[in-house]
Amino acid sequence: MMALQQGTIRLFRFAGIDVFLHWSWFVVAVFEIDQRAGGYSSIAWNVLEYLALFAIVLTHEFGHSLACRQVGGTPDRIVLWPLGGVAYVNPPPRPGATLWSIAAGPLVNVALLPVLFVLGLASGALGWANTMPNLEALLRSVFYINAVLLIFNMLPIYPLDGGQILRSLLWYPLGRARSLMVAAVVGFAGVAGLAALAVWIRSAWFFVLAAFILMNCWTGLQRARALSKLAKSPRREGIACPSCGTAPPIGALWRCNNCRNAFDTFQTQAACPFCGARFDNTSCIDCGRRHPISEWATPAPAPLK
Repeated sequence: MMALQQGTIRLFRFAGIDVFLHWSWFVVAVFEIDQRAGGYSSIAWNVLEYLALFAIVLTHEFGHSLACRQVGGTPDRIVLWPLGGVAYVNPPPRPGATLWSIAAGPLVNVALLPVLFVLGLASGALGWANTMPNLEALLRSVFYINAVLLIFNMLPIYPLDGGQILRSLLWYPLGRARSLMVAAVVGFAGVAGLAALAVWIRSAWFFVLAAFILMNCWTGLQRARALSKLAKSPRREGIACPSCGTAPPIGALWRCNNCRNAFDTFQTQAACPFCGARFDNTSCIDCGRRHPISEWATPAPAPLK
């Protein structure tokens, strides 16, 4: 997923996860609230409707983050912006762990459906359409917002949740790299469909969304090629990542933060051979976790005969 943290405002921290809001959210909020101003008797209800959208998206992203933590992953942060939200999660590189981390987001929307439906039934039984029409209209709108978000997110278009779930399922038979490549190619087809829809309904938002998905599909395709190349790389025997247990590849695949030169950190024991900078932690090329180089497993000594 593309980085979106530039231009964000930190809102709060909950369960160890930082929540950020992109500045453009306010601009779009003003526009959307103004466009729907006639739906209620007061614009305050339009504000509440938009805040309800904010709350639904936020709980969806927390579903991703908390599920990632449950499978032993690292949820980093959540960034909310006009087209939705992005949960920066790093689950263990296993298809099951990735599948649960992604599926938990839409499951939050699924869980909200009966709750909102019952509230809608209650508003009808209590006659709120006549006594409190704004509240009844708000509940109805929030139900449809949640349902539309769920349906759209489940489209098998990478990097939407449906596309990432498709990738996780394909991971079992195809492997890590090929599953991502297939999901990205399917995503390109989805981009074409969204672009056609944008032309048909003359929607600038769908054009923006199609462009965003296109860029992420391209990034996913490049990532898949890198993973395929990585899978064929020779590995360093006798060393394994403490998190995923994978042996690191041999080669200049780590880059110095100081001089920006690439080097093999295991050959130099976490020291840059160009500028002499030393690194407290070494990142795993496969899972992205960072550990002191002393914690990377070494082979047990051979038994004495």
